[in-house]
Amino acid sequence: QVQLVESGGGLVQTGGSLRLSCAASGRTFSNNAMGWFRQAPGEEREFVAAITWSGRSTNYADSVKGRFTISTDNAKNTVYLQMNNLKPEDTAVYFCAAARGYTLVRREYEYWGQGTQVTVAS
Repeated sequence: QVQLVESGGGLVQTGGSLRLSCAASGRTFSNNAMGWFRQAPGEEREFVAAITWSGRSTNYADSVKGRFTISTDNAKNTVYLQMNNLKPEDTAVYFCAAARGYTLVRREYEYWGQGTQVTVAS
């Protein structure tokens, strides 16, 4: 069982930055994928970024490439999502998730955090 706790959300102006954190506890596997997803009101939950704990593999949604960076701190079992140049369309609840193998597919993630709200004011 893996427990995930997100933090770092909040209200920011357009063009601002936030860093989300996801602390993982329980069983973590060296080849686990860690992902960030987001869900806006009335929308499907969508993929944002993924990374392996080794950091060797990363992927981003086209909408966030060049603005968001996913990273890990293995010593702290924590995954980060640095979000720069935020836009109103980035407003959503952001979820951290863990999967056994590297994947970008939402349904293949087994464990989910409770989510953290990010609001970008125009």
